[in-house]
Amino acid sequence: MTRPIPEFPFTLDREAIEQLLPHRGPIFACKQLIARGPRAYTAIANWPLDNAVIQGHFPGYPLVPGVMLIESVTQLAGAGLLSADAYVQSLPGDRVGVLASVRRCAFKRPVLPEQDVIFEITCRQVGADAVQISAQARVEGLEVAQLETLMVYADRTQLTAYGI
Repeated sequence: MTRPIPEFPFTLDREAIEQLLPHRGPIFACKQLIARGPRAYTAIANWPLDNAVIQGHFPGYPLVPGVMLIESVTQLAGAGLLSADAYVQSLPGDRVGVLASVRRCAFKRPVLPEQDVIFEITCRQVGADAVQISAQARVEGLEVAQLETLMVYADRTQLTAYGI
């Protein structure tokens, strides 16, 4: 679905990101995204202490699980591409990005609940429906992770056929 692409840079708040993505509940921690170009973004994610996933990881010493960083950077890249990349917008059908693989991740410091994680994200088209996502994550200026994932665009009607 083609949307007009605003002039760069532009900012999406949580509400605007929610309009682009189907994710909700404890898995959705996206707070803000600044599109600096069609495939370059600065984004923020944050997990509140009362998040159900945080409550169980670890009781008495809550930490944001690394898998939540992976999921959030992929969601944020998906929102960025849907709002800023003319090629992704031109794909037929009602597309949604789906995490296809985790290529490389390094977790360097723990992330605590209620800390803003700043992601510097770059995307590279590697196939008709596939995008490589590379990101560096920081908290208060300190690197907490380096992430590289692969996202593919699936038609939402295909996901419905699988009961998703």
